Amino acid sequence: MSHDSLIELLDLDAEVLDDYVHDLIGWVGREAAERPHVVDLGAGSGTASLALARQLPGATVTAVDQSPEMLAHLRARADAAGLADRIRTVDADLDRPWPDLGPVEVIFAAASMHHLADPAAAVASAFRALRPGGLLVIAELESFPRFLTGTPDEELESRGHAEAAKRRHEAGMHMHEPWGHRMEQAGFTAVTERHFDIDLRPPLSAAAVRYAQVCLGRMRHGLQERLSPRELAALDELVEGLPGRPDLSVRTERTVWSGRRAVHPTA
Repeated sequence: MSHDSLIELLDLDAEVLDDYVHDLIGWVGREAAERPHVVDLGAGSGTASLALARQLPGATVTAVDQSPEMLAHLRARADAAGLADRIRTVDADLDRPWPDLGPVEVIFAAASMHHLADPAAAVASAFRALRPGGLLVIAELESFPRFLTGTPDEELESRGHAEAAKRRHEAGMHMHEPWGHRMEQAGFTAVTERHFDIDLRPPLSAAAVRYAQVCLGRMRHGLQERLSPRELAALDELVEGLPGRPDLSVRTERTVWSGRRAVHPTA
């Protein structure tokens, strides 16, 4: 599907899951050094970059992504928000040697690390990029959003999720990676883990209903060769009929790991 569809999905994710985002960004703000240089890895549409810049008024943010379309969207949002002087963008493939990002106090990666080819190498690169005392935060999905729990369509949604999970595994995505262990292997200390169980009950906002449409529409797009024609037709009808449904909910889980590069390396 198009970059526009993914941009809309990422923007809606931040809007609909606002409580989670607010909690996460606020926690990073409390843990960060004063006036830090923050690097947002796999910045996507820029929701985290903008939120970090707002939460940390003295911070500068470097948003790293390999999509020119995403970075252009991010720059436009930063300009509209009056933050263009504090947010810069870097076009880079993080599966290759990382560019010189300068002195970095915080590295933030939300739902981006599972895309990288070598998780251990990516965490090691983050360790090298951080200054002593610097903070790495990795936020990942434990489950993709589900919207039809407890409804007659729950089984069809679950079937689509099961096939989508197989597709991601075959594509080499590192879902459910032990990121805390990877961080400790790379030399990070004070590694912590926080779990967020998100459960938004009906009635949902218009933005949340649109979020359901975009999520399920993108899921269906990747399953043409995995579901039967009958199942695909049922998914198409389901997505089309989501607006106006009173029984939709949003259920998903996110896990966040953090760790520091020690000021004084252990012997």
